[in-house]
Amino acid sequence: MVKIKVVYDGCKKCTAVHQEGVSLRTDAPKDIGGDASAFSPTDLVAAALASCILTTMGMFADRHGIDLSGSEVEVHKEMVSEPLRRIGSLKTRVRMPAGKVSSEMRKTLERVAETCPVHKSLHPEVRIPIEFIYE
Repeated sequence: MVKIKVVYDGCKKCTAVHQEGVSLRTDAPKDIGGDASAFSPTDLVAAALASCILTTMGMFADRHGIDLSGSEVEVHKEMVSEPLRRIGSLKTRVRMPAGKVSSEMRKTLERVAETCPVHKSLHPEVRIPIEFIYE
């Protein structure tokens, strides 16, 4: 179990402190009155998805002697407001150096990405299309 404490600092800002001592701040987005000086809570969901995909793929790749360093994930978060404000989609693009992943290993690695814990924890109404690009 991991304990994270979050304190409301006022002005739509919070500070989250991980049990190991690292902290981060959040701020509301401009469209709802924040000044966007930090990731919003829903931005953190998008960042969590991207980092979870890379971490999960990296763990698999390490076990199979594949070096994924230099790989990137870009997430485009889209909010919806009906019936309530929430994340509507997290369009995700995974870029990996072409020479590092054999063609026969690509589909397996893509399935690994789609089964990361954050992806599997999100509500089924959130669309999460993932595009894989090998360059």
